Amino acid sequence: MPLHVPPAPAPALRSVLTALGSPTAVREARTPSLRSAQDEATPELPLPLHVLDRITPEGVSATRLAGWRFLIRCGDRAVAAAETRLTPDGWAFSHFFEGPYIASTERALRQAESATQPYQARLLSVPGLYMLTLWLHGDTDSDGTTGHPAATDLLVPLAPAPPGIAAHRAHRVAELLPVLTLRVPPSAPPPLLGSPA
Repeated sequence: MPLHVPPAPAPALRSVLTALGSPTAVREARTPSLRSAQDEATPELPLPLHVLDRITPEGVSATRLAGWRFLIRCGDRAVAAAETRLTPDGWAFSHFFEGPYIASTERALRQAESATQPYQARLLSVPGLYMLTLWLHGDTDSDGTTGHPAATDLLVPLAPAPPGIAAHRAHRVAELLPVLTLRVPPSAPPPLLGSPA
């Protein structure tokens, strides 16, 4: 079954297109491959980025939408990503970045295309573990902005994954969340994954 990718809010996409068209935004970004790209840069595969703020001993999670992440393609490959965030004035461009999560996201999405059950693609960040996953949500009719991981949803850790957790291996939420409960420290979460320090 095809993987469902929810449409990003139009203002979020416009803000990324505006940033890509701005020589200043691209030149000042910490993304050498975007600055040196010869082909036109286009935003693709917008994914809602949710953050897992809390995991209870029962494994029930609390998530919130933190933004939309777009892969930036130049030619035949993604070279960077762009992130947007919600402000009091609406969706706004936040930053460009690159790193291992770009290729890992593409790989996980390709793997998810072969699933027999339809899923909606999202990203789920677990800041307490410096972990980012592709979240395959069972409700394909959702707009991608709300909801919590259902027990039957799948989480695919992206590389680099925390020690002891295999990257690119799909885990049912009901199996993985209890494991994460034992590993997430009770301290304040670090910055979102993929974001500059």
